[in-house]
Amino acid sequence: MGDQILGEIPYPDSDSRFTRFPSRVVLLTKIGRQRKEDWLLHRRLTRGRILLVVISVPSLARRQRQFNFYPLTFPPPPLATDWSEFIDMGTEISEPLLVDSEKVSVSSSADSPAEEQEVIPEWKDQITIRGLVVSVLLGALFCIITHKLNLTVGIIPSLNVAAGLLGFFFVKSWTGFLSKLGISVKPFTRQENTVIQTCVVACYGLAFSGGFGSYLIAMDERTYQLIGPDYPGNRAIDVINPGLGWMIGFLFVVSFLGLFSLVPLRKVMVMDYKLTYPSGTATAMLINSFHTNSGAELATKQVSCLGKYLSISLCWSCFKWFFSGIGDSCGFDNFPSLGLALYKNTFYFDFSPTYVGCGLICPHIVNCSVLLGAIISWGFLWPFISKHSGDWYPAGLGSNDFKGLYGYKVFIAISLILGDGLYNLIKIIAITIREMTRKGNKTGNLPIIMESMDSETSKIVKEQGKRDQVFLKDRIPSWLAASGYVGLAAISTATIPTIFPPLKWYLVLSSYIIAPALAFCNSYGTGLTDWSLASTYGKIGLFIIASLVGPSGGVVAGLAACGVMMAIVSTAADLMQDFKTGYLTLSSAKSMFVSQLMGTAMGCVIAPLTFWLFWTAFDIGAPDGPYKAPYAVIFREMAILGIEGFSELPKHCLAICCGFFVSALVINLLRDVTPKKVSKYIPIPMAMAVPFYIGAYFAIDMFVGTVILFVWENINKKDADDYAGAVASGLICGDGIWTIPSAVLSIFRINPPICMYFGPSGR
Repeated sequence: MGDQILGEIPYPDSDSRFTRFPSRVVLLTKIGRQRKEDWLLHRRLTRGRILLVVISVPSLARRQRQFNFYPLTFPPPPLATDWSEFIDMGTEISEPLLVDSEKVSVSSSADSPAEEQEVIPEWKDQITIRGLVVSVLLGALFCIITHKLNLTVGIIPSLNVAAGLLGFFFVKSWTGFLSKLGISVKPFTRQENTVIQTCVVACYGLAFSGGFGSYLIAMDERTYQLIGPDYPGNRAIDVINPGLGWMIGFLFVVSFLGLFSLVPLRKVMVMDYKLTYPSGTATAMLINSFHTNSGAELATKQVSCLGKYLSISLCWSCFKWFFSGIGDSCGFDNFPSLGLALYKNTFYFDFSPTYVGCGLICPHIVNCSVLLGAIISWGFLWPFISKHSGDWYPAGLGSNDFKGLYGYKVFIAISLILGDGLYNLIKIIAITIREMTRKGNKTGNLPIIMESMDSETSKIVKEQGKRDQVFLKDRIPSWLAASGYVGLAAISTATIPTIFPPLKWYLVLSSYIIAPALAFCNSYGTGLTDWSLASTYGKIGLFIIASLVGPSGGVVAGLAACGVMMAIVSTAADLMQDFKTGYLTLSSAKSMFVSQLMGTAMGCVIAPLTFWLFWTAFDIGAPDGPYKAPYAVIFREMAILGIEGFSELPKHCLAICCGFFVSALVINLLRDVTPKKVSKYIPIPMAMAVPFYIGAYFAIDMFVGTVILFVWENINKKDADDYAGAVASGLICGDGIWTIPSAVLSIFRINPPICMYFGPSGR
């Protein structure tokens, strides 16, 4: 490229001259490995500051753009100066500029034909009957998938991409079918696609934040018996078994408050602070790409890929069922693929499409962290502690006795989870305070010169103004948000003590007083890091309320308070993420809010109903069964710890737990202070903690998924980027769909005809 001129930016001196940048400025940003000819340089004026904008132009097959913004210090130096000193790398990364690729040309040529202006539907027209029907169907499917993952391993990958893709497929298929019959149908817009995705995510989000695999099921009789009636702090009065009626009622009274808590701050979070909300931004990019000619073509191929692997996964799950017999040791789920010796320590590949799909979706470092945690715990730590049976703990105890090895498994996992959660909570609060202080101290004293913009820059500025206008057009009155929160808080304060008597009304009211502040912290942190710490805030509420209530009902009170806190901070962060998606897809803020309300209402009914399917059909919580509900025991033990302290832990357990707690803090610190080329190989303690309690088998499955993705990326990265998510979603959805007929067969006591069992030869 040499000295080819790539763009312009105003030089802020007295005569407002324009200074041209050489191409080497682009190379200093080190954003990607694209060919030099694929880079363009533009400028963007934001809140009085002038930003250097590097635009990555995609390959024709990818059909999408990635925009990265880096602030410059001013006044800029002479052109001969080393510009790397004046580019603040990564200080602020604004949102991708998501524009319709049919309306803004990728080429910089001036002879591109003008496109018609997109007509934005009114907010009421963005919410359609067909969209709500599709949302109910997909919400039920994703609730089933979330419950299955919650009750087995507790790791829930993001299904936002699958929600947007399947929503596009179903409505496009329906409109195409009706069009062939000669029936006139409304066009399917990206705004309607965004509404569907919002409803689905809000619905299946309650399958997680509703506590069906954690705090709610931790109250049941099974978990109480598993910990032991004679275990200190584990009392029979702290038992409330799941019931369809009270679960639906509880979700209705706690799930809507988070939606009203931060609505008045939507402009501040999305437009003023310009928080990125990476998942919401990625979803918007996906939806925008669907509604272009080229993007629709790729989406069709992705849907075809998803359907193929969904069919394969469904057929394979059905085939496995015939060999799973009666009991917990039959079938492919107990296949000693790595040998019987490793099988005894749970190291085996169990042929689960769901876990392989999770491995394809989750980042490589997450999958490797899970495998590392399995190797440390089941490969070294548990065999070492087992050798001290009779010394550190009484010999001959049951495999699920908390006074033995089982206690080490649970409490060491808890220590890693709490260490990781505490570090990230402090980190995100510090980042939030720093960013808010920085934004408050910034001044907009640079001149903004709107003349002499080229056609591309003009379109960028125009599109920015259009998004702002659409987002602010349909206002949600602040009085409505405030009165909604106060009214719902009053109803909830009066209702929750009738469901959970140990949780007194004044404790509920206190939670609602401080909840908006915590919801803001979580939403702001999610916007910066894409990491929602809803479960961490819930655990904090659990410890505080359990210790305040004490031995008489403290366990139930703590677990219920955990649910109240999780519901508020989780839904508030989800809403802000949806506002960001709506902002970037030119969807009305009012339609986003209403669709979030509708999706939450769907989830309050669908999530308990789909959980009830599992509860009635399977042996939930059985430590040797497929649905162990691992976090039920962990959450109940946390509540007991909040009351009883650490006096009843096995020998040396507290010291080992402290070591792992500190290790989690140190590992997280190393991830933040080391260079990125080093930190990307440092494991994540939260991911490492999961197999400590559950076992190593799912870590093998997820690692198989990450190896497949790694090889695929090295062979054909473009295809891997385009289709890996579709393959993973198909594997997960197919296995999830089989859960429904499997549950029906179980309810009618129809057992598999064959038990495939493996044992050593000669016996």
